[in-house]
Amino acid sequence: MKKPLRQIQVRNLTIDPPLLLAPMAGLTHSALRQIIAGFGGAGLLSTEMLGAKRLPTESPRVSPYLVRTASERPLSYQLLFAAAGELAPAIEALHGLKADAIDLNMGCPAPSVDKIGAGVRLMEQPEEVRRMVAVARKLTPLPLTAKIRIGVELDERKLRYFCAMLEGEGIDMLSIHARLKNESFARRPRWECIAKVKEWLTIPVIANGGIFSVRDAENCLRVSGADGLMLGRGAAIKPWLFAEIARGLCDSKIMEPTVSLSEMYHNFVDLLNGLFRPEHRLGRLKEFTHYFAKNFQFGHHLASRVQTSTSVEEARERAAHFFENSA
Repeated sequence: MKKPLRQIQVRNLTIDPPLLLAPMAGLTHSALRQIIAGFGGAGLLSTEMLGAKRLPTESPRVSPYLVRTASERPLSYQLLFAAAGELAPAIEALHGLKADAIDLNMGCPAPSVDKIGAGVRLMEQPEEVRRMVAVARKLTPLPLTAKIRIGVELDERKLRYFCAMLEGEGIDMLSIHARLKNESFARRPRWECIAKVKEWLTIPVIANGGIFSVRDAENCLRVSGADGLMLGRGAAIKPWLFAEIARGLCDSKIMEPTVSLSEMYHNFVDLLNGLFRPEHRLGRLKEFTHYFAKNFQFGHHLASRVQTSTSVEEARERAAHFFENSA
């Protein structure tokens, strides 16, 4: 890295530092966002993916997808959609929620999403996507972004056409997960493909995939030439990773993070209890623990004990016992 990462300006939104939280189902809710915000370093936070059909009927006071606090700013809301007709009510709802940006999901490869014609399936329908993006652009003055994968298969021509189409229809920033539709997380991300997109477009390009350390971030930027980074699983494992990268690569004056894993975990549980209804807590704790446990040499024991818990309090007690034995 020769030059530090610089802030990104997207319409009226300043992303500084240019480090973004990736939307992740069951993870990027208010509790994790508050933990991340507490360490600093994230320039743009994100919701989980929000079903465009369901969103207008969700209550921001009780919906686990929409609950937020004042500390979670700026916050991008990601829409999962399959048809242009779903966009107007959803975007109107996001205006009411005071969204700072709206992201269009065109990269989720989950079979349940693919089945309804959403997520990365949309990359196979560029002309239909053109119409949907044009509709969305007319509906909002907010920053309108998109998240994609590098394709269903390696096809540079199709990828270039799709990305240029998105920019041409008014997408303000593009985040790219550097894997193909059916490639697992075990596969090395193809950051070099993002470098090609960066050459083709004039809007900011954000690299996503395979970033778990400052060194990973530096290597990704060197290969991709991206304007910023989007952290997913790495942020769930280490919520302080944004702060580390901001200090190392963005000339940030953020304090060096002080981390107590046990305190952070108990804080996370307290946030779940304070934010969500009882039925929305345990599943989210299990999802977080699956990743957080990777901080420990024998973290699989922590993960399995929490996974088999039948209540949040039982999970907390089992986790506390694990922490005591790991000290």
